[in-house]
Amino acid sequence: MITGAFGQLGTSLRNILSDQSILATGRMVPVEEKDGCAELDIIEPNQVRETIASYQPDVIVHLAAMTDVDGCERDPELAFDVNVRGTEHLLNNFNGRFIFISTDYVFDGSNGPYAEEDKVNPLSVYGRTKLYGEDLVQRSDANWVILRSNVVFSFQERTKASFMDWVVDSLKNRQSITVVDDQWNNPTWTVDLVRIISRVMDHKIQGLYHYGGRDLLNRFAFAEMIAETFKLDRTLIEPIDTASLNQPAKRPLKSGLRPEKIEIDLSVEALPLQKALDAIYSSS
Repeated sequence: MITGAFGQLGTSLRNILSDQSILATGRMVPVEEKDGCAELDIIEPNQVRETIASYQPDVIVHLAAMTDVDGCERDPELAFDVNVRGTEHLLNNFNGRFIFISTDYVFDGSNGPYAEEDKVNPLSVYGRTKLYGEDLVQRSDANWVILRSNVVFSFQERTKASFMDWVVDSLKNRQSITVVDDQWNNPTWTVDLVRIISRVMDHKIQGLYHYGGRDLLNRFAFAEMIAETFKLDRTLIEPIDTASLNQPAKRPLKSGLRPEKIEIDLSVEALPLQKALDAIYSSS
């Protein structure tokens, strides 16, 4: 069972698990989706209980979350309902294999990239609610894995939450964009991340893990790489610092996640960013 199955990460996960028995759930199911789908609002405890009881999943991959960082800051009560209570409702009705996707926003961005044992210190409502969700998972009876990632991107027609979608669409339309040059991460392709999630499902590992792409860079440099790969005009991209944006929520600046632990435990290698971009471009 997948929660948040129709977002950019959920869409990639459903594609890779298309030969398996899955229940794809979301607060709203797209009209073109039919078989193996169900509407599920995780903040409604009765609906969660009935869905789990009816489907009886062996594994829950919990992707559903309020990820609009500034939206969480403006409406912390809703953020808490979705990211904390929603997770609690699932755990109250399930004790099987539970895979919880979390974020580098549990850190303050003062000294990244971060390993699993590094001290958490979220700067935003979003980061705090995801950390509360992590705590619930760790205290539960489920056979759990918490998988933190960062700057998850894809290139899809349906979902426009991705940084990459925005950069490509803007540059194709000859629109100038400003991109921060003081936020550092290791961007993670959805297809690569679901490869890791799939391996987590197939292995008996338990605990907290980090995963991100091979390359640590700032958002401006990431945007330039996208432009070059898609043969678009990189001069339309201008750098800006985060403070100039006056965003409601604080962002961790020197962030990123170190994937060494999961690379060893699952015998995988983090994917270089250019390889991900080349694969996306060749299939677009």
